[in-house]
Amino acid sequence: MRAAIASLPSAFAVYDRRFADVLGPEPRLAPVVATDAHEGPVYVAAEDALYFTTSRPRVAIRRVRLDGERFPVEPDRVETVRADANAANGMTLAPDGRLLVCEQGSPVRPAAITALDPATGATETVADGWHGLPLNSPNDVVVARDGTVWFTDPSYGFLQGFRPRPVLDDRVYRVDPRTGEVWTASQGLDKPNGLALSPDERVLYVADNGTPHRLLAFDVADGRRLTGRRLVAQFPPGHPDGVAVDSAGRLYASTPAGVRVLDPDGTSLGEIALPGAVNFTWGGARRNVLFITADTAIWAAVLDVQGA
Repeated sequence: MRAAIASLPSAFAVYDRRFADVLGPEPRLAPVVATDAHEGPVYVAAEDALYFTTSRPRVAIRRVRLDGERFPVEPDRVETVRADANAANGMTLAPDGRLLVCEQGSPVRPAAITALDPATGATETVADGWHGLPLNSPNDVVVARDGTVWFTDPSYGFLQGFRPRPVLDDRVYRVDPRTGEVWTASQGLDKPNGLALSPDERVLYVADNGTPHRLLAFDVADGRRLTGRRLVAQFPPGHPDGVAVDSAGRLYASTPAGVRVLDPDGTSLGEIALPGAVNFTWGGARRNVLFITADTAIWAAVLDVQGA
């Protein structure tokens, strides 16, 4: 399934009748383009384009020019924005239009959260450490409407052999938009990965991919502190990597079978059947298209809901 671009015979698995509100009368799962698309999908409405990161060892940031909801698109619509992106992984769109990039680093290059201007290639460091100590290998990042940056920093880089032994434990961090100071938001996690904010930005969801594989929720107090940690769902035997939220607060999390859709209380509503799905983001003119990176291709799930 991951190696070919083909229509899926049964694209959606229904676990709860409320999944019909997500699917609508004419849902479809369609291939966008066959390409190395591992992580970090970001849709930019002004360009009708999707940015994404490729696989290691030499990770690039690329862009595919879309054509509304016409899928698939021609392979020559894929272009490289940054050829060597320092093992970039997750990305998101900053309020000023730049890409916020999780650079995982290398044995000789530091890990960091950077801001990339895709038009010029200029980069600026947003965060590269905590109290003078280096980051591990930032994995995913989200930004709130007030400019607050939240990011996860697991030790995958060391475990996968391309980063030095960590000096910090695995954490979620917050970057103050006024001062640029990096604060520890949550500790005691085992491989924190994907992130998503609820539509009202009062809840931050964190995919924690150690043992056990689980999706956690935290209340965002005063827009700055994470409190009220609680379990939303567990994901045996696979793990939730990417996490997204729609405008009704439903959760979308990657699993070995595809993309699981859950009610905010953790009830599984259904699944988008796409083995190999890694991460995803909302896009399209109506924000009703879930663009999914699956290592060898990008897919589009056209649904009857809007992204948060």
